[in-house]
Amino acid sequence: MIELAPDRLPPLTGWFTAGSPGAAALPEHVRAAGTGRWWADRATAPRALAVACADHVLLRGDPSALAPDALAAFGAHYVQAPACFLPALHGAFDRVVPWERMLYLHRVPVPVPRLPDEVTVRRLVPADASALAVLTRDAAWFHASWGGPAGLAASGSGWAAFRKDDPLAVACTYFHGTRYEDLACFTLPGHRRRRLALACVTALCRDVATRGHTPSWTCSRDHRPSRLLAWTAGFRLEREYVHHLTGQPVRRGAGLPA
Repeated sequence: MIELAPDRLPPLTGWFTAGSPGAAALPEHVRAAGTGRWWADRATAPRALAVACADHVLLRGDPSALAPDALAAFGAHYVQAPACFLPALHGAFDRVVPWERMLYLHRVPVPVPRLPDEVTVRRLVPADASALAVLTRDAAWFHASWGGPAGLAASGSGWAAFRKDDPLAVACTYFHGTRYEDLACFTLPGHRRRRLALACVTALCRDVATRGHTPSWTCSRDHRPSRLLAWTAGFRLEREYVHHLTGQPVRRGAGLPA
């Protein structure tokens, strides 16, 4: 596979369904934010297409068009692909682990919870980038879809609970689609169970609604705290699905650049 420049992409109609919730909004997010990468088996009239962002990959097309190690760069990624890609994935990596996921849509408006007097919930601004980096020092995944803390802070898509100038919890749009925005949240371990994440998510959901979009929420089926937060924030289960966590490439050489 070869990497495609953003201005050399084929028309995405037919490859990915526009206006999809959850991680399926990834192609729209990458195209608008410019934070991911695109690949195809060939530059003209591609038969297989891949888009990756923040350790997530969507594959579409004909897997028979791929060389045996064409997927090597997607080691340690979460892959969503039609079932026809599974033999290619199993042939490319030493392990491919199915991961049951749950997709929720925001259905029920909820009030912003009452917080301690010293805590304020507000939108992130560019000047918050350094504080956001400190908050997520051990959770770099949180802003990966925006290219880092500066990208997220400048996106206008994050809300945080602050005590003075220190963020304690933050919620953001992780993948920003044309109809749905898939959300994520993170709270400092010492400040959990104080409804700070709920306050941030509730504020973010209202913000998303003002853009005419619907918030979505995806989490692992066995991640009970995330499921409970989603339900409390007014999300309701839409469907379940499976994506696959890849291991290390079996072969190297002709695959994608790492």
